[in-house]
Amino acid sequence: MRGIKFLGDHRSEVIDYPDEEPGPGYVLLKMRSSGMCGSDLHRYRATLPPEELERPPVRPGHEPCGEVAAIGDGVKGLRIGDRIMQHHYEGCRECRFCRTGWSQLCRGSGRVTHGYGRHGGHGDYMIAHSSTCLILPDELSFEVGAFLACGASTAFHGLKKLQLSGLDTIAIFGAGPVGLAGVMFAAEMGARVISVDISGERLEMAKAAGAWEVVDNSDGSAVEQIVDLTHGEGADATLEAIGLHATRLAAVQSTRIFGRCCFVGEGGDFHVEPSPDIIHRHLTLVGSWTFSTHGLEEAARFTARRGVPLGSLITGRCDIEGVPSAYQRFEAGAPGKFVINWD
Repeated sequence: MRGIKFLGDHRSEVIDYPDEEPGPGYVLLKMRSSGMCGSDLHRYRATLPPEELERPPVRPGHEPCGEVAAIGDGVKGLRIGDRIMQHHYEGCRECRFCRTGWSQLCRGSGRVTHGYGRHGGHGDYMIAHSSTCLILPDELSFEVGAFLACGASTAFHGLKKLQLSGLDTIAIFGAGPVGLAGVMFAAEMGARVISVDISGERLEMAKAAGAWEVVDNSDGSAVEQIVDLTHGEGADATLEAIGLHATRLAAVQSTRIFGRCCFVGEGGDFHVEPSPDIIHRHLTLVGSWTFSTHGLEEAARFTARRGVPLGSLITGRCDIEGVPSAYQRFEAGAPGKFVINWD
């Protein structure tokens, strides 16, 4: 079967992977869509040592969506042809985190992440444990299911942690795929949304996605602009979806007294003066790392029932053969969400 191999140094290629059959408890998924995520770029850009390039590769892709093609022994609740979103973490299934759907927090042995420690969705087929497979609502397309499998649902649950309501003005830092999904979800929750980025194209997409106002942070003046837009108060809530020190600090400093700030952007570092920026302002600062299996179902139900048009954020589509060039465009900062689709 065909699949993608990351070669490092901003390169990838299509190769043949061995066919697989599902063992007990597992299913074989025929991929219909697989999303490209910003966190993929760490491995895509890295210089890989020669010994790693010589080992059998682990196929990337942690936003898989497809249909059940084969079922292993002991699988219950799934049938051939079921439309599936896949929660890309697998744990021990016994510890308290796994039992509540938070397998990425597994404290047992053998925790793996698809696309990193185990083959991911950037291939024609993928093996997944049945406990990680969730039914995709009929109202949603496979490519929207792929978007929800990581990026969009990450934004949704960051907003939930902020307890967002129609009384709030929220500033969302970053108008990449996660930030744009956050704009749509926050607007649907009733909030006034300020989208912050340095790309004019991305800010145009944010405005079309439902942003009340947009802030061009090219000159680093986001805090001042947000304070001006909120009559000197600052935003009731902020969501940081980039993962840089500068934008994290700006998110903290543009939040009003007694406000809430959530970090979902991965990587980077962060340092702050606790007294003036957090303690004296009674700031609630939280982190949010993806979501549970139940959380993925909830984000999909919200999207389907409210008719949230996540599909309009998908600007890059390709087949498996077009992935190497698509990753080049994606890495270069092309706006919107990129997905790989299969017929």
